[in-house]
Amino acid sequence: MRRLFLTALLTLSGLCPAAAQGPDSLVDLGRALFFETALSANRTQSCASCHMPEAGFSDPRGAASPGDDGISLGDRNAPSIGYAVLTPDFHRREDGRYAGGQFWDGRAGGLAAQAGMPPLNPAEMGMPDEAAVVARLRADPDYVSAFARLFGADVLEDAETGYRAMTEALAAYEAGPDFASFDSRYDRYLRGEAELTREEELGRILFFSQQFTNCNQCHQLGRSEMDPRETFTSYEYHNIGTPRNTRLRGLNGIAPDLVDEGLFANPLVADPAERGKFKTPSLRNVAVTGPYMHNGVFEDLRTVVLFYNRYNTRDPDRLINPETGAPFGPAPVPETLSMTELTSGPALDDQRIDAIVAFLRTLTDARYEPLLED
Repeated sequence: MRRLFLTALLTLSGLCPAAAQGPDSLVDLGRALFFETALSANRTQSCASCHMPEAGFSDPRGAASPGDDGISLGDRNAPSIGYAVLTPDFHRREDGRYAGGQFWDGRAGGLAAQAGMPPLNPAEMGMPDEAAVVARLRADPDYVSAFARLFGADVLEDAETGYRAMTEALAAYEAGPDFASFDSRYDRYLRGEAELTREEELGRILFFSQQFTNCNQCHQLGRSEMDPRETFTSYEYHNIGTPRNTRLRGLNGIAPDLVDEGLFANPLVADPAERGKFKTPSLRNVAVTGPYMHNGVFEDLRTVVLFYNRYNTRDPDRLINPETGAPFGPAPVPETLSMTELTSGPALDDQRIDAIVAFLRTLTDARYEPLLED
């Protein structure tokens, strides 16, 4: 019922397309395509199926999203695509570190490249090729009219050209304010329009501290903690030792001991020293976009903070995953762990852990704040 209510609100606010409206602009076309189930083999799945507007453009249904065939189940968690437009294209910096790109391994350079991959993925939308997708578009008079008006009369006559136009439209929509509103309580605090509680303020201080935590080493882009466009990610790749999600592996049939190569699986990366590294995600809307980590292994945000804290504590009780009652599992690729970043802070007590979680909750966009009450 809550999801239906929120969907209705989002429709009224323009986040979901109105059924009676035709796409009149590139953004409108992209919005229509984002919710278009005809782009999947069985017409059951759209981009919005795994990137739900009412859930911070993430998928709360489980650790991995089911495919259009109703059987396939991936091995990675669908990341939120909120604020994804601010992600730089995949590149290697002067210091040798990789950064940017879409997906957990950066294999798509930008939004348009990312938009073109799920329709052709057998485990996702399951279409056989670009021509099949474009044929679905040609079968809809509204799309034929919109594509002709925006890209030229013959754009859908060629599969490659038509498919590229589709991805450009999707990217245009995902580049809009629906996805990056910068209107969380933290943003309002920066503008002097809201105050933080004492706990949230402690969490903010700890988060940006150079002495008491290491959060901002990977989750801060700007040089100033007062940057109004902070995305809370460096867009770098790190191996933080996320344990295997054995429950997910039991559901998707993938061998429990198979290692997800992460960044090393990116076709542009050939150095085995990048094994097991994944892109640092934005923390915008993090409190409402679980489950967490690249494989969705953690359900609760506090568990994530406890997991990081395990690298800096000797208390055996703090090495226990509260969601399982067992110790956190071992790192699948221990030889590439980002130990400098992971061990640069002291152990945190419960008060400071709770304060960091409280601060992270303030990064929730205004339209999702009702979800914090659940």
